Amino acid sequence: MNCHMRILSITKVVVQASCLLASCSLEGCTTRILVSAATACILAFSLEGTPGMAGETKVSVTFSGGHEIGKNDYGRPVVLIAAALGVKPEVFREAFSGVRPARGRGPTGEEARKNKAALMKVLAPHGVTNERLDEVSDYYRYQPQRGELWPTTAARAYAIVEDGKIKRIVVTEPGSGYSSPPDVKVDGFASAEFKALLGVNKDLKKNGTVTTIEVMRRSSSTGP
Repeated sequence: MNCHMRILSITKVVVQASCLLASCSLEGCTTRILVSAATACILAFSLEGTPGMAGETKVSVTFSGGHEIGKNDYGRPVVLIAAALGVKPEVFREAFSGVRPARGRGPTGEEARKNKAALMKVLAPHGVTNERLDEVSDYYRYQPQRGELWPTTAARAYAIVEDGKIKRIVVTEPGSGYSSPPDVKVDGFASAEFKALLGVNKDLKKNGTVTTIEVMRRSSSTGP
């Protein structure tokens, strides 16, 4: 029997005695004593229904990265753009292969029309409209040479630790805009390894989210 169970058993005995005193109280007992005893009864049943929780603690989780772009993705988060358009990444790569970007300047009107026609030639058969292509393209447009990034929100999570070991990771905020799995670190567990799983969505605000974090390699806490 561990320390938590001993404390729980002793508490139950004391509280049960208080309950008995409450039921057998004399007329001279004050209302305050009866209420306190009744409250103790409720506490006993509450404690009984939450075994094993006393040893669990929450530990901060840190995310970093998660915005990688493939070498064949033309400097764009193709995974996110394709998901928002409702096509596979390889379909969008094929479509973009016909685009001729203007180097060091904005495209002329004629160049823009030709590029749009090249994109729609491949995307239209998949149900992508000109309006939707413009909306998605504008949302994920950015200038990396200026240190910019497409719209993102950071994910948040915490680790459940018991007896110095990580039991699981709880994602409280999935974030958005992740084009690749971010690195995951748990404070005090430098050697532990994790795998973040991503979800994509046509909703731009919910595209590229952290859905689950799997614990690939557990380790004991290294202390503060």
